[in-house]
Amino acid sequence: MTVCIRSAREADADAVAAIYRPAVDGSVISFELEAPTADVMTRRIAETTGIYPWLVCDIDGAVAGYAYASRHAERAAYRWTVNVSVYIARPFHRRGIGRGLYLSLFAILDAQGYRLACAGITLPNAASVGLHESLGFTLVGVYRRVGYKLGAWRDVGWWQRALAADDDRPPAEPIDFATVQTRDDWPALVGRGEASVVAE
Repeated sequence: MTVCIRSAREADADAVAAIYRPAVDGSVISFELEAPTADVMTRRIAETTGIYPWLVCDIDGAVAGYAYASRHAERAAYRWTVNVSVYIARPFHRRGIGRGLYLSLFAILDAQGYRLACAGITLPNAASVGLHESLGFTLVGVYRRVGYKLGAWRDVGWWQRALAADDDRPPAEPIDFATVQTRDDWPALVGRGEASVVAE
């Protein structure tokens, strides 16, 4: 079987929507109340990839999972920090796809000039916590009873991971996703996590 981590494209929207749907319907993993359609996902992918990476893991032509980055907060001083998320199709769980997608995502974000990745996890979620902590995320705090879904208040923990070595010098401005894809090392960046994926 062939594993390929690549940039998401419009044709992936149906698969991305299907992967995300179980996190919304009958689940507190996502705080959305209605699962977005493929058309909505098409717009989200297009809007995100104007600036940030959105990747899919393709196994023999099937989208097995996806990961993306997004703006952490609106104020300008936050612009070197991103939020990250990863979702895996249920038939492909426990095959290293989340790790592989994140390794590629982090390599790209570092190349773009971002310094810190943050991840919010609705608690409890031992699998997601385990994945993030295995990749160097550390817990920085918990928002208690911050969201109400499926008849109860929910806590969200926040984890963070450095994308580059600590450096007190003023950082360069991050470059956009289209620009990083023109670099000579782009194939190595996007393919960084492929070796972590178990194809079968």
